[in-house]
This record gives sequence, C-alpha cells and structure tokens, in this order.
Amino acid sequence: MKRLIEKGLMFGNLVEVSSHALIERYNRALEHLTGKRSKLSDFHIDISGYSPEVGDELGDDRYLNPNGCNRQFILLTTAQKAAPLLNVTFSTSRGILRQFIEANEAQLFALTARDAVAGELANSVYEVSTPARLLDIRRVTIEADTIGGFVADAAKLAGMIDRFRKEPTGWHDDVLVAEMIGLAKKTGDVTRVPIALPKMSFEQPNFWTSYFNGLYVFREVKKPAVISVSPVAGLDDLPMPVYDLTQRNLIAAWLEDNALVEPIVKARGMDSAAVLRQKMDFILVEAGDELDIDLGDATRNDLRKIARRLGSALPDEFLGLSRLLAWVEGGGDWPRITSEHPAYFYTLRSRPHKDRDLVNMLLSQLAPLDVRQMFITHKELFYASYAKWSDRKRQYVADFLEREYQVDKAGARASLFGPEPGMDEAERPEPKPSPSMADLVGPWGAVRKARR
Repeated sequence: MKRLIEKGLMFGNLVEVSSHALIERYNRALEHLTGKRSKLSDFHIDISGYSPEVGDELGDDRYLNPNGCNRQFILLTTAQKAAPLLNVTFSTSRGILRQFIEANEAQLFALTARDAVAGELANSVYEVSTPARLLDIRRVTIEADTIGGFVADAAKLAGMIDRFRKEPTGWHDDVLVAEMIGLAKKTGDVTRVPIALPKMSFEQPNFWTSYFNGLYVFREVKKPAVISVSPVAGLDDLPMPVYDLTQRNLIAAWLEDNALVEPIVKARGMDSAAVLRQKMDFILVEAGDELDIDLGDATRNDLRKIARRLGSALPDEFLGLSRLLAWVEGGGDWPRITSEHPAYFYTLRSRPHKDRDLVNMLLSQLAPLDVRQMFITHKELFYASYAKWSDRKRQYVADFLEREYQVDKAGARASLFGPEPGMDEAERPEPKPSPSMADLVGPWGAVRKARR
C-alpha cells in the first residue's frame, strides 16, 4: 500500500493536525467521546475526524464507530468536508457528513475557531446482529455541539433573552439577569451573532453496507431487492428478493426493470470507444499477469503483443468488448452479448438518478477487472483487490491512476459517469426517446424490454 500512499491514491486529501492548539482540541473531543487521548504530536484526520495514526496508536480502527452503525465525528475545521471517509460501513455516511458541514458552514467555521465540534450520525438501530435489522435503518439524524457546550449555552441564553423581553417582571428578576450575564461571557452577543446547529435528518432508503460481507439494499425503487456479495444463505429473513453476484440473469433483469442502467454505447456525451478500449486494456493486464507474461511498460502496443500471444486464450470479457468496439466504430455487426456473457456488466453504467453512485458501485463489483471504475466508485473493494495482485499489476494500476485520474478527477468522473445529477433532475422521470435498434432488441439480446 506504500506505493498508493506515495502517489496520493490512498489516504489522500486527509487533513493534517499538527498545531498544539488543534491537537489539544482533538484530544478534548476524543476524551469526551471515548474516554481516551492520543500522545501523537501530529496526525491526519478524515471527514469524520477519524485518524489512521490514532487508530494504530489505540489499537482500535473503530474508536469513533464502536458499534458500526452510529458513527461519531470530530470536526476541527470545515476543510474536512473535502476529505474522504475511511473504514466505511455505510455508503451514505460521507455524503451525509458533507451535507451537514455545507449546510452549517458559517456556523461551524465560527465554532471551530474556538473549540472542536463533536456529534454522531444516529439512527434507531444500535446493533446489526441480523440482516433484517438493516432494514430498520431509514433515517440518520445529526446533532452536534462543541465540547464546551457552546451551542447549547447559546440556545439557553436566547431563551432567557426572549423570556426577559416578554415577562413584565423581567427587569426585576436579578437571578435571570445574573444568569444571562454569566452565559453571555461564554457565548457573546447571540442577538447580533446567533449561534445554532439545528438537528438535521437524512433519509437512507438505498445504500451499501459492509455488514454480512457486503449488501446493496434498494428499497426506494419499483421492485425493491437486496444484492448480496456472498451467497444468499442466511439472508432468508429479509422481506424482499435477495440476489447474489452469481445470479447474473436475475440482477440484469432487475436493473433493467428498475431503469437503473444504460449501455455505455448509448450514453450521451460519452466517448464510448475510448472507454471500451481502456476496459479492454485492464482485462489484458489481468490476463497477461495471470499467465506470468512480462507486461513491459504496459503501453497499448505492449498490450497488443500480449493479445496476439494469448490468441485463442483471450478472455471472453475482452472478446465481447472487442466486438462491441467494432460495432461502435462502424466495422462490425451489432453484437449479441447476453447477461450470461462475462462482458455484459462491463457494457453498462448507471443512468443519471439520485442513486447513480450506488449503482456504479454495484457495477464495479460485477465487473471487477475495470480497476479504474472500481477505484472511483468502491475504494474498499479496490484496496482489498490491490492487496492480492502481483507487484507488476500494482505498479501498472498505480501509475495509470496517477497519470490518468489524479490530474483531473472531476473530468474523469464526468467522462465516465456523466454530470452530477441535481436533486430535481434525479427525481424527474427521464424523457423517453424514440425507439432505436438497441431499444428494440436490447444491447445484449437477452434482457428485453416489456411491451407497453
């Protein structure tokens, strides 16, 4: 993993904590939440305030997430909103934290200038002993305050001021006046500079969780289902259909029925030929590496040599995408790639809807040789896969991501997955275009649209 860290592909964008004042504020918050303190003179934190160095020091990577489903957080600066979230348990957690910070940025900027802000992503579930318990998680609520209770004191003072103004005897209530003066010394003039961190709630209808070896829960779709990374045994208590990754036909039909995906060759504004070529390169790197073939500098010419050497042993994924590429470039017939074909899920991307990132995350699990998509959409799977690769494949992938992705992350994401959909756009039904040949027969031949 050292290679990834050096290239900024792992633990990138973490916030450095090195000043004595910030370290002391962090320790006060850490002690408040966990009863522990760190002796480190510098470390780095993610969007939730989790530090891999502190976790290593304490021997506990879950010191801010002990039960796994109610993550605590420490904010030292609003700059944390751009940091990643490490040790992810739910795919929605980082988005919720970022929305909370952005919605209260001015208040948090003022509060973190004097103290750390601590809080929790709380829901009604405190343990997940069975898969069915996951379905009880529908809403996540954030309530936060400084370690010194500044927000609570400001709210208390505002209430006292309101009482002082409304009660006819307020001027003569010496106890009330004394309490107001005492609180005002801590909070300042809350009538001119109001301080508040409202409790915020976020719906969590569809999500991925690392529990039970990985589950994708889709409740807010036309046909709800759970997609399991592992075999479905042990998931019988879930009140909706459960598919595992081996049930490719069922998953393909489910994605189509819910209008969650589109073929990349039909995606607007996408250079599908370039994307197909890059996917084919990744497949060749894996095939050559498995056969212990020297990758050379892994240029496209080197990879063509590998393809010629493999000959009839070329993977089916490569052959399927090659036929599709020939059709895109006008040199071949429309390929019949069914949902049983190994190349099938490599030909898809999510449609533009509010669960776009979650669907692309699922597709990266179904098309694991596309390491670029895996890195962008499913960091946990990428790091677990990287640990099992040979050193030459690690070098190729790390160099590629540094060269092709790190220089323009937003541009790469937009070219692969389209622009970020707004909430109104995400919830608006997509216009139905005139049927094309791909609509009539399906881009793969096996999954057909129902006649309306």
